[in-house]
Amino acid sequence: MNLLVAEVIEYFYTLLWPMIRISAFLLSAPFFSIRAVTVRIRVLLATLLTWMVFPLTEWPTIDPVSAAGLREVFSQVFIGVTMGLLLQIVNAALIVGGQAISSSMGLSMANMVDPNMGNVPVIAQFLIVCSTLIFLGMGGHVIVISLVLESFELLPIGKMLDITALAGLTIQWSSMIFLGALLLGMPVISSLLLINIGLGVITRAAPALNIFAVGFPAMIIAGMVLLLISMTSIGFRINWLWQQAFDVLGQALGIR
Repeated sequence: MNLLVAEVIEYFYTLLWPMIRISAFLLSAPFFSIRAVTVRIRVLLATLLTWMVFPLTEWPTIDPVSAAGLREVFSQVFIGVTMGLLLQIVNAALIVGGQAISSSMGLSMANMVDPNMGNVPVIAQFLIVCSTLIFLGMGGHVIVISLVLESFELLPIGKMLDITALAGLTIQWSSMIFLGALLLGMPVISSLLLINIGLGVITRAAPALNIFAVGFPAMIIAGMVLLLISMTSIGFRINWLWQQAFDVLGQALGIR
């Protein structure tokens, strides 16, 4: 009986470490961390992924209440959260780009209540929906799960982790929030700027013209038309952002 209890405890300690990393990733990664994915679904998904990765490698048995165990808990949580945040940067770029486009169109006050991100401009919400479809269409969910499972071979449990290098890569990649927003919004924003300049010239040439009654509807209509024309290029840029995120995630997993 005591032997059986000891085996169960050892088995639990072995499963605990991949479970911690996978759970931390699911709590921070896009699409898996939304409120529509309940805690019960996350627990079931984390358990399923743990059972999938368990036969792939040899797992160390570390006491979680020891000093080495507490250090390992911190390392696994840090790895999982960092992997999720590297992917969340793409969504952050979409929100910043959508906010810039909405402000240029005069829709800065037109917000939608997102249960995960609060008040989000309608254009940003539209870009997030498009990004979700592109992510699923390119098989991003399969790529992400495969990278998570592969992380246990590239960053094995029980090995020393170079936290400084991993944090440095995360900070460097976070600049893509603004660069990605610029890539997404620049065609529409620059075109609307030219239209604004034209409306300013018209106002100076015809001061009696009520530019507020004409300018705001014109900016909204022009913005919608420009957004429709630019959707193909915006879709390619979103696809490129996800590809870059997967590459950076692969680089992060290669850091020892």
